[in-house]
Amino acid sequence: MEVTVFSNCWVSRREFLRAGSGLVAATIMLKSSPGIAAAQREYKISPGYARAALKGGDGPIAEVWAYDGRTPGPEIRLRKGELARIVVENRLDEDTTVHWHGIRLPNTMDGVPGLTQPPIKPGESFVYEFTPPDAGTFWYHPHADSLQQLGRGLAGALIVEEPEPVEVDRDLVWVLTDWRLDTEGQIVPGFGNPMEAAMSGRVGNTVTLNGMVSKDQSVRSGERIRLRLVNTSLARIMALKFEGHRPVVVATDGQPCDPHEPDGGRLLLGPAMRIDVIIDMQGAPGSRHAVVDDFYDGLAYEVTGLSYATDAPLRENPVEAALRLPNNPLPQPDLGNAERLELVLQGGMMGGGMMQGLGGMSGDMAHGHAIWSINGTSMKGDGHADMPPLVTLAGGQSHVVTMRNETAWWHPMHLHGFSFRILSRNGAAVPHNQWADTVLLAPRDIVEVAFVADNPGDWMLHCHVTDHQTTGLMTVLRVGDGKGKT
Repeated sequence: MEVTVFSNCWVSRREFLRAGSGLVAATIMLKSSPGIAAAQREYKISPGYARAALKGGDGPIAEVWAYDGRTPGPEIRLRKGELARIVVENRLDEDTTVHWHGIRLPNTMDGVPGLTQPPIKPGESFVYEFTPPDAGTFWYHPHADSLQQLGRGLAGALIVEEPEPVEVDRDLVWVLTDWRLDTEGQIVPGFGNPMEAAMSGRVGNTVTLNGMVSKDQSVRSGERIRLRLVNTSLARIMALKFEGHRPVVVATDGQPCDPHEPDGGRLLLGPAMRIDVIIDMQGAPGSRHAVVDDFYDGLAYEVTGLSYATDAPLRENPVEAALRLPNNPLPQPDLGNAERLELVLQGGMMGGGMMQGLGGMSGDMAHGHAIWSINGTSMKGDGHADMPPLVTLAGGQSHVVTMRNETAWWHPMHLHGFSFRILSRNGAAVPHNQWADTVLLAPRDIVEVAFVADNPGDWMLHCHVTDHQTTGLMTVLRVGDGKGKT
């Protein structure tokens, strides 16, 4: 499979070297860059139609859907504990919403059409207001016609900054996106293919990094970088290796964890997942090191390269500042008194060409039929009014949820409105105090997570392989208000 990779963190080597003298002053750690002006309390983004050179600067121009004419959309930076007001003006010819993925916010601001808000009609606007309780790396995307709207480019990074800046020289965001392009560089139509939906979903042939042409990332020996990785793909899972470097994971899905190096040096990043790493750039001046995605057997490709300036190292020894990020105010589940829920994932195409767990239906069941189920029930599409909850969780109560993947396929399972602690995988405790809002289940995996149901409302839980979500791998968990109301 041919994979093309792009990047918009690009600074030319000449420009980087010209800035070298300024980087010397970076021994005093720098504050994160603001993206959309952080001093403002109100922001506005507009989903609409745009054009982008997805095959590179000299290549053909593709028709895309984008926020403010950019894919990915503008990087929004908010402040932990400060009110945000974001106006979304719909310039598409169809309904849309925006889901603020990973933010623990009021249910009415969650962006699921029909379930939590009316859809935003063409030409209309909707105002989202929420106060992010957690600092970290999040993102935003539609939850309406999501196969096309997300698959054609509607996604952007949302960063909630810590009250005090983290001690790094640079804070970078890599939005990694998977596309399926034809030989002329245009997005291939045919979203929602039922055969793909019954397997791994729509995996593309082109990967972009911040939506622009692939060029090496300029770095300098001795600097410390905070790198925020965001996977906005419809279905592609990534396993990133930074050759010659030892990235330290400091947060998963925006939530700080015990700093640790990833198993085997590979950062496993399913659709919708985020990982923050801190890297001390210890390569030799003038050297180059590849960043490789080798998740799919035999289909490894180079995402980008780390290209070192020839300047002398910024500092001789690594920064002594602690790697640990400040904690967020997550309620700690009481495991000894937690209520328990099991969710069984079934369906999909088996090796023998038959569907599992759905009555033996064959893989040609197109035209809107369910392919996947959770506990024997299927919810299709993107969300709508009157979706019955699978279960009602007692408000204020701790809950342990066991997710049992009885399928032959991978599933990044995302819970809206909460972050959960990942307790165990296949009976083994998960180390490093890892919290998430999206957990990746391999085939036959059994994963336990725990959280406190302190955010009332009807909350979506679904697979973030979007084809899987829209063909049944989705449900609703209702959380009471802790006062006997649901």
